[in-house]
Amino acid sequence: MPDSLSAYLAILLMAAVTLLTRALGPLIMARVAVSKRVEHFLEALSSSVLAAIVATALFQGGPREATAVAIAGAVMLLTRKSIAAMGAGMAAAALWSLFID
Repeated sequence: MPDSLSAYLAILLMAAVTLLTRALGPLIMARVAVSKRVEHFLEALSSSVLAAIVATALFQGGPREATAVAIAGAVMLLTRKSIAAMGAGMAAAALWSLFID
């Protein structure tokens, strides 16, 4: 188990990396030609991050989370509106917590 000093060093290192990527990202992208390939990559990146967050919640969660994701997915398929799907998923999780837990 790491001691508290190594934990603080790891946090500081990750903060520095985050700061550098935030600061240098726009500078690098200003010099990169945004081709269709780069544009598609950047569009897919946000979807993959969202999918990773949802997959983690499903893996660590239980039936409440699975139900919320299923309802959000169904609303997304029916309406093609991501905000409505997120709202339906959150409402499903909240109602589950209110009435079942």
